[in-house]
Formats: sequence, structure tokens, C-alpha cells
Amino acid sequence: ANFSDQVVESFPSDIPTGVYYGWASVGNGDVHKMVLSIGWNPFYKNIKKSVVRILLCGEKNFNSLEALISAIKEDIEVAKRQLGLPEHLKLKDNFFHLLEEKIVNH
Repeated sequence: ANFSDQVVESFPSDIPTGVYYGWASVGNGDVHKMVLSIGWNPFYKNIKKSVVRILLCGEKNFNSLEALISAIKEDIEVAKRQLGLPEHLKLKDNFFHLLEEKIVNH
């Protein structure tokens, strides 16, 4: 799912394109594993930078839609494994707890 242009434009302009994984929550909902792609999505020949939830590798082009889908599936599996490690699991609750404290204290 792509983020709106307004959300994309609010990202720092110097953030490197590529794929990231981490934790996400919508509103006050549960915290879930996520992957996030920031870039131009060369396979679709985008003219605007986009932010899409999925993938876990540096931004690159693909020769076919099947190769893109295969890479997405592989990246999701990598994210699941990495986010299941103790050093990443401890960030799941701590990050959102610290974020809530910061919002409440401002």
C-alpha cells in the first residue's frame, strides 16, 4: 500500500532510498512487523518518489513481474526472521512506549 504524496513529502529529503524493516502501529492498535520501500520503483517507471510497505533490499529494477514478486516474498521472510530476534523484539514495545511518552509530554 502506497502512502499519499503528502506523507512521502514529509519524509526527510536526504533519507536513502531502499528497503527498511521494523515495527508499525496504526492509531492505538497492535504493533506489527513491517517492511517499507522508499524510492522510485523503477519497475513501474515512477516519476515521483514513493513510500510503499514491503521489500527488504536496496532499490533495484526487475526484469519481470514474477522476479519482483519473488523478491518481495523473500524480503518478507527475511523481515519476519530478523524481527523475531531478541534484539529486535525488545524494540517492539520500547519504541512505541517511548513514542507515547514523548507525545504525552509535549
